[in-house]
Amino acid sequence: MPVVRAGAALAVLGPLLALILGVSRTTLAMARDRHLPHALAAVHPRFKVPHRAELAVGAVVAVVAATADVRGVIGFSSFGVLAYYAVANASAWTLTSDEGRPPRAVPLVGLAGCLALAFALPVSSVVSGAAVLAAGAVWYGGRRLAARRD
Repeated sequence: MPVVRAGAALAVLGPLLALILGVSRTTLAMARDRHLPHALAAVHPRFKVPHRAELAVGAVVAVVAATADVRGVIGFSSFGVLAYYAVANASAWTLTSDEGRPPRAVPLVGLAGCLALAFALPVSSVVSGAAVLAAGAVWYGGRRLAARRD
């Protein structure tokens, strides 16, 4: 069914574009904090977008899409997005009422839902996603430790 395949391909372009733009802004913030190469922190003078981060993220997406099993990439990406939102919900738990904290049940239900969905993904997606998060945590911890010694 070529028509269905074409429709499905077009349907995923919107969410993919939104994810690429969101990840590029996260890349910009991480580059500003020196967690990624600082060259990615550039903002285009005319269009006010993180053009280098967008190009880098787009290049990574293109390479992965061209070389990896798309089903595995979708599962890995889903795990990453759910982990990201789990962190956001856990962070919302720490807000004070002065900062506009939602009722405590909201971030708790959000966190539980994200974790339940993340660990309901295929085992390979969970293992690879958790491995990347663990590697990032080790890298971050190592950099902090090294900075303290200096």
